[in-house]
Amino acid sequence: LSAAQLVTALRARYPEITVADLYDHPRLGSLAELLEARDPAAGVTPREVAPVPLATGFVQAAASIPLATLTGIQWITWLGVANNVGRSVADALGYSAPWLIQVNWWVLIAAFIVFVTPFGRLVLAAAGARLLLAGVRPGTYPRGRSVHVRLWLAERLMQASGAYNLSGAPWLPTLARALGAKIGDGVDLHSLPPVTGLLEIGDGAAIEPEVDLAGWWLDGDELIIGQIVVKAGATVGSRSTLFPGAVIGRESVIDPGSAVRGRVKPRQRWSGSPAIKVGKAKTQWPDHRPPQRKWWVPIYALTALLISGIPLVSLAAGLAVIGAWALPAERMRDAAIRGIALAPVAALVAMAVFALLILIAVRLLSIGMTSGVHPVRSRIGWQVWSTGRLMDAARTYLFPLYASLLTPWWFRALGARIGKGTEISTALVIPKFTTVGDHSFLADDTLMASYELGGGWMRVGEAKVGKRAFLGNSGMVAPSRKLPKNSLVAVLSSAPVKSKSGSSWLGSPPVRLRRTASENDTSRTFTPSRGLRAARATVETLRILAVMVSFGIGITVLFALQTFAVKWGVVVAALCSGLILLTAGALAGLIATVAKWTVVGRIHAAEHPLWSSFVWRNELSDAFVETVAAPWFANAAAGTPVLNLWLRSLGAKIGRGVWCESYWLPEADLVELGDGATVQRGCVVQTHLFHDRVMAIDTVTLAPGATLGPHCVALPASGVGVSATVGPASLVMRGDVVPDHTRWQGNPIAPWPR
Repeated sequence: LSAAQLVTALRARYPEITVADLYDHPRLGSLAELLEARDPAAGVTPREVAPVPLATGFVQAAASIPLATLTGIQWITWLGVANNVGRSVADALGYSAPWLIQVNWWVLIAAFIVFVTPFGRLVLAAAGARLLLAGVRPGTYPRGRSVHVRLWLAERLMQASGAYNLSGAPWLPTLARALGAKIGDGVDLHSLPPVTGLLEIGDGAAIEPEVDLAGWWLDGDELIIGQIVVKAGATVGSRSTLFPGAVIGRESVIDPGSAVRGRVKPRQRWSGSPAIKVGKAKTQWPDHRPPQRKWWVPIYALTALLISGIPLVSLAAGLAVIGAWALPAERMRDAAIRGIALAPVAALVAMAVFALLILIAVRLLSIGMTSGVHPVRSRIGWQVWSTGRLMDAARTYLFPLYASLLTPWWFRALGARIGKGTEISTALVIPKFTTVGDHSFLADDTLMASYELGGGWMRVGEAKVGKRAFLGNSGMVAPSRKLPKNSLVAVLSSAPVKSKSGSSWLGSPPVRLRRTASENDTSRTFTPSRGLRAARATVETLRILAVMVSFGIGITVLFALQTFAVKWGVVVAALCSGLILLTAGALAGLIATVAKWTVVGRIHAAEHPLWSSFVWRNELSDAFVETVAAPWFANAAAGTPVLNLWLRSLGAKIGRGVWCESYWLPEADLVELGDGATVQRGCVVQTHLFHDRVMAIDTVTLAPGATLGPHCVALPASGVGVSATVGPASLVMRGDVVPDHTRWQGNPIAPWPR
């Protein structure tokens, strides 16, 4: 924090100085020589960023109805199946159940094929997206105008249709081609393709999970769209971002967590944000491609269907609990009352069934899973990929279980080796290859032991985090790497290939960071009393209320749709389903807001040890955001004035004409977004940070017209000046303030001239 504050003061005269410069020149004399060699501020060109037009919000609101209706038709289809099955069961048991109807099976089959099956959703979404984006080419367009709204609509269509939930790799090349992308033979595509179709991937290339291929971003009030080209045999590592116009040369390698802008020449290895050449792309794989065993394609596809079916089986178990009491009811009202009354119990049953199925599947898949290099199309490749998909689903549907006292036990049950006193948030790991030492800390969205791809091969290996080590938000420990004891990897950073105990690392590629350990009362950080453990367990148990509420909203929606279907027919119910779902979303947002103000109230800048009431209550409030508001409302409302309105209800200060695609404002009271500011996909306005198990909370401010690009993180006490831009995949350090009208990008940020 002190370093960032000093840099902020120096920027009044030397606007291009960075925090990295200060760490590279820790002595006063060395720093003075650096500054003397640079020109003082030469001035910047002021820029006016126009707010998002008011009319854009009205268009988005109007479009939300048909988009929600598309999702609602999927609900109606499943409801029709439930009616027919329920009708048969009621007849067999001698119940009249007049509130159940019989829907023509042929109609249901047709609706199921079009709106529920992966093929139907894919065709529907791709056709709609290509129609919406017809004529859109690489270039720069005004934010909030025609092209931008069409792009927003196309991405929301992909979401509403369920095309983005096809469980990964087996369907992604088909989806990409349907959208207009050019995908070569033998491509391993494990990330979502761009809705624009402006993507070309050459033969045998590999795209690892969570790579941003969207090919667009917002720079102030400008929408920049570009083509992305990945040449034959190239590999793009996990969680990398490819800028519009990026070209990855033949057989090149992009390390995980990199941000590539421009052209990468053939057979080069690039790393970092911004990515730079770090050497030649050395051969890390066998000198031949593995046999393309075609029978693995249907096996992967079937596995994807089975994984996507686990939530449905879990919901069916919960609904069976409700049906056992609701089926004998003679009136719709009585059935609805019974259903809503049993919703809490049904939610617990559904959650337990889901957890059990995940546990059984992960443990079975771990049998015979060995480290090393294996063909993607092989038994072990299939086991590793399937495990990754299951673990990703688990942290979504079992969110209240994460960042709690139960998380280490859950990971142990899945097969990971977890030490005592560990704190694990929403980490994504391959349990068989994960080892975490005593009293270590894995923060939000950390990634351990994920697989690597290249040339048709997959590499997996054990990842270790030593005792009392810290892996920061979105930090990564690659296969066969170890983070030694008492070490730290900062936010958005990767563990280095080799490091010593007690070392700290920042950025991508990681550089050594000086850090001073603070003296704290360990009774509130590492060695809590039994009383504190009991108090925390009590508060964390209340997170299950969020699951019950979300399940209850779902039951209410089902009975509302059933009422419409009984009174006015299935067609009317389908046409009104969008409005019903939008109403449910509004209710979910309201409940999350009430929970926030009830549980934590107004939040102020402060510090709280891990074992304190505030931290637990804050996580309880977040459970309502992630489990209630996000699936029912916030995900679909990204980039709309309605999301801004809801964030204001949580305490955020948001000006007019703001474009905000992220609801990840953990302590919204401390966030200020000025008029016309932009917060893009995957951003975290990180108002809190754990240091030595103490949560430090402070403000984050985006001045009018400021931009936070895709996948950026702004840490506490940071700020982005008037009409300033922080480009994609960047980290704004704690206490760092970006000067007005300037452009920055990188991890950590550095000047980025036009």
